[in-house]
Amino acid sequence: MKDTEKIILLFDDTCNFCNGTVNFILARDKKDSFRFAPLQSEAGQKLQQQYGLRDGENDSMVVISGNRIFLFSDAALEISRRLPGLWPLLYVFKIVPPFLRNGTYKWIARNRYKWFGKSDSCRIPNEKERKKFLP
Repeated sequence: MKDTEKIILLFDDTCNFCNGTVNFILARDKKDSFRFAPLQSEAGQKLQQQYGLRDGENDSMVVISGNRIFLFSDAALEISRRLPGLWPLLYVFKIVPPFLRNGTYKWIARNRYKWFGKSDSCRIPNEKERKKFLP
């Protein structure tokens, strides 16, 4: 898979839940489909600007695939759709009206620091993971 075909996940680097999600994906990404960048990084900021996201419009996860951008529950469903095993079955939740899906997503996002904690430092990928993180 060429780098232009990779799925890019922008995530909140200080959020323990978001970092756990990145670890979860890294452990299952056998096809090397995903690339990652913290929302707070230079690469993350440039991509948000390139795709027209206003500062602070989304502070938890953004998925970019090709020329498409996925926010809120659509981002989570797009991730599940691209994972191996039974995870794509979660994509069935796409039939749930977006206001319900996104409402639930935003409620979890609002409470993620309280429930899962917040890190004082940015995630540093190990040597094996480094190629999966945008510079």
